[in-house]
Amino acid sequence: MKKNIVIFGIAAVLFALLGVFFGYRQTNSNKVEASAVEHLLSQSMPDISGKPQHLDQWKGQALIVNFWATWCTPCVDEMPELSALQSEIEPQKIQILGIGIDSATNIAEFASKYHIRYPLFVAGVSGTELSRQFGNQAGGLPYTVLIGRDGQVKKTYLGRLKMNELKKELASL
Repeated sequence: MKKNIVIFGIAAVLFALLGVFFGYRQTNSNKVEASAVEHLLSQSMPDISGKPQHLDQWKGQALIVNFWATWCTPCVDEMPELSALQSEIEPQKIQILGIGIDSATNIAEFASKYHIRYPLFVAGVSGTELSRQFGNQAGGLPYTVLIGRDGQVKKTYLGRLKMNELKKELASL
C-alpha cells in the first residue's frame, strides 16, 4: 500500500512538472518579437490594386493590424465591424490595416464585393510569418495586433474580435 502511494506521488510530481514546462513553453512562444513593429513598418506590400505601398507611412500612429484571409469565416464576419470602427476612430488618428494572407486575386475580388473603409494589403503566405513575429505561433486567423503611437504592441487578439473589448483598449491609448 505504501509503495502504491509513493509511486502515485512520484507520478503526480512528474505530471505537475510537465504541466509547468508546457505551460511555460506555450506562454513563452506567444511573446511578441521586439523588432516586430519595426519589421512590419519596413515592409512594402501591394494594395488591392497591385500598387506597392510603404507601411512606414503609418509610423507614429496607433494601429490595429488585422491578419486575415478570404477563406476565413470569422475574418470575413468581423470585417464589416472593423470597417465601421475605422469611421469612428479616424478622427483619433487610429488606423486599421488589413494584411491579407491570401492571393492578390482573391483579395481584390473580396474588396470589390465588400466596401471596406480601411487599407487592405496582399501579403500572401509571408503574412503568416509576419503574424508569428507578433506572437501568433499557431498561425491562426484572424489575428489582430493593437500598436500604440509609441510603436509598442499593446495587445494581441487571436480569433474573432469582440468590438466592445477592442474599443475599451482603444480608449486607453
